[in-house]
Amino acid sequence: MQHDSSGAQSAPLGGRWMQLVIGVICMSMIANLQYGWTLFVNPIEEKYHWGRAAIQVAFTIFVVTETWLVPVEGWFVDKFGPRIVVLIGGVLCALAWVINSFADSLALLYIGAAVGGIGAGGVYGTCVGNALKWFPDRRGLAAGLTAAGFGAGSALTVVPIANMIQTSGFEQTFLVFGLGQGLIVFALAWFLKEPHPDLLPKTKSNIVQSRRSYTPQETLKSPVFWVMYLMFVMVAAGGLMATAQLGPIAKDFHLDGAPVSILGLTLPALTFALTIDRVLNGVTRPFFGWVSDHIGRENTMFVAFAIEAVGILALNHWGQNPVAFVILTGLVFFAWGEIYSLFPSCCADSFGSKFATTNAGLLYTAKGTASLVVPFANVIVSSTGSWQAVFFFAAAVNAIAAFMALFILKPMRARQIAEDTRQPVGKLATEGAD
Repeated sequence: MQHDSSGAQSAPLGGRWMQLVIGVICMSMIANLQYGWTLFVNPIEEKYHWGRAAIQVAFTIFVVTETWLVPVEGWFVDKFGPRIVVLIGGVLCALAWVINSFADSLALLYIGAAVGGIGAGGVYGTCVGNALKWFPDRRGLAAGLTAAGFGAGSALTVVPIANMIQTSGFEQTFLVFGLGQGLIVFALAWFLKEPHPDLLPKTKSNIVQSRRSYTPQETLKSPVFWVMYLMFVMVAAGGLMATAQLGPIAKDFHLDGAPVSILGLTLPALTFALTIDRVLNGVTRPFFGWVSDHIGRENTMFVAFAIEAVGILALNHWGQNPVAFVILTGLVFFAWGEIYSLFPSCCADSFGSKFATTNAGLLYTAKGTASLVVPFANVIVSSTGSWQAVFFFAAAVNAIAAFMALFILKPMRARQIAEDTRQPVGKLATEGAD
């Protein structure tokens, strides 16, 4: 395996915590490609009248290309180190929003979405994989902090983007924020480095981890992987619906401009909800990741997914009240965002560190699979005239996933790790970092 050309044996500037900080900032810079999207949907529709469903196809294209290509980008990271992949990713992320700023047809909008997805996937997969490798002793926390950059990264820019769309138009907003975000990623990428086993802590994790590193081919043959994949799809589908549709939901509830005052702060309901959601969607990732480092991944999944199911049902029941809408969407995002720390850390625990970026990337494609459901939400709402069926579906799949974590995934993973412990560890499968 080739490593970063700057010399894998020497410690990077600032050590492993600086690697984590760089990953978090890079993730923050690509967050708006997904989480800022909902702010652009209605302005694009008002100008071009393409229809919400057609415009939201761009969101699906973005998520599919962002997720399904991560294993390929992960293979490059595991082979050549993280720097080159993030450099290219930053350029593509900037290019994507530049294309969006000029897009006067659905075809161009879709091309911009695909370019952005490829770039964001490269940055996302690399930063999460790097965190899993540098922190074998605190995987849940490290993956959670990195994923928090993606979840909370757009919180600081929700209001500036919304204001700029109002004052300068969505085209200028795409251009300015696209170039700015891409430039920061490109600059920070030069400091990223592949960890060498000698630089990693010798302390053991509290969580039971596999003694061997599974190759991507071996991972794909494991039943444990496919149970995790199915659960990821189920939980991600509900959350992605909320992410992509929050603007339209607020508009249909007649809340998008309704003023809401909480703790002395007054904002329009949608802007307030988006800001709180970004913060909570970020906080939940290191929080539940840290919890899972102590009580186990599956136990944590059960608690979080159950809260999500209850939160979605509550949003359906009380969501037309402006204050309840803000608070309950916050709860929904808090109980959803942790999948991006729990699943990668669970994957690395199960299949080892050596190919962690590629294996976590394979699992991350579940988000792309889940995104295929998002446009159907518009179809269901159009045919029923209500969001109720969408909410009920999302709550049900979360409840099922919660019970799968405890009663299916937990015993299966325990059996697999026990078998790995009993088997002689071959040269290829030797786990160097854990």
